[in-house]
Amino acid sequence: MRIANSNSRATLILGPSGAERLLDIATASAGRFGPELPSLYQDWAAFTAWASEHRPHTENARTATLDRAVLGAPSPMPRQVFAVGLNYRAHASESGFDAPTDLPPIFTKYVSSFTGPDTEVALPDGGNVDWEIELVVIIGKAGFEIDVSNAWDHVAGLTAGQDISERVSQLRGPAPQFGLGKSFPGFSPQGPWLVTPDEFDNPDDLELGCALDGEELQKGRTGELIFSVPALIAALSRTVTLYPGDVIFTGTPAGVGVGRDPQRFVQPDQRLDSWVEGIGQLHQHFRAATDRK
Repeated sequence: MRIANSNSRATLILGPSGAERLLDIATASAGRFGPELPSLYQDWAAFTAWASEHRPHTENARTATLDRAVLGAPSPMPRQVFAVGLNYRAHASESGFDAPTDLPPIFTKYVSSFTGPDTEVALPDGGNVDWEIELVVIIGKAGFEIDVSNAWDHVAGLTAGQDISERVSQLRGPAPQFGLGKSFPGFSPQGPWLVTPDEFDNPDDLELGCALDGEELQKGRTGELIFSVPALIAALSRTVTLYPGDVIFTGTPAGVGVGRDPQRFVQPDQRLDSWVEGIGQLHQHFRAATDRK
């Protein structure tokens, strides 16, 4: 099942890739679910049960054409946002760190930076803006001290995300400002929609990558994560309660600009295309701060 945040309304995505149609969930459920997507996570089990029963009867339902320009983040108002650092060995190495063994670095990205999949992003003055493609997990069932063996039961779905990072403000002392450096407007594009785990042959091993102006810069597989999705959920929930709608950025593979020699960063008028297998693509166009609307 694919679920999109279309113009702030929860919608089911129907049809094949390239010919997607939208079914408004509030309309189809006669107001039982929706209209906004965050409300679905609060009653996720009941919603998925309804959707599983309803989907075989959607062939003749009234649907709308997909407009990617009005897609928002699949979980636009999470209670908590977790971002994971150094979760691929090659990325830890290019960043000058040993691979984590107990728990990877955890920080946050602020919700004000959330956007949908296709956006224009203003480059901050005096900054060095970097790319970080990531698999993003959205929680569907609350839990504390979740066991690895049933962690997938707590997942509503997966989406693609970019942890866009401004390295100057992120890394200047006396201590790094990871949350602020990664939360400028537009720095957390996600989408194009949530895909439920049952849609994947193996949700623990998906290809992901990104390209800048057509040049591939990152490519990896989530099977290479040091801490898999279930391991991250279990580790986080040893300290905090995870709530429906919570968002977890799971980490980025090698190939970021700050780890290159010489270092390389996004320039005005460049285009960043990102993808996660079985989910879809993100498209960001960057402009100079002086061009900010």
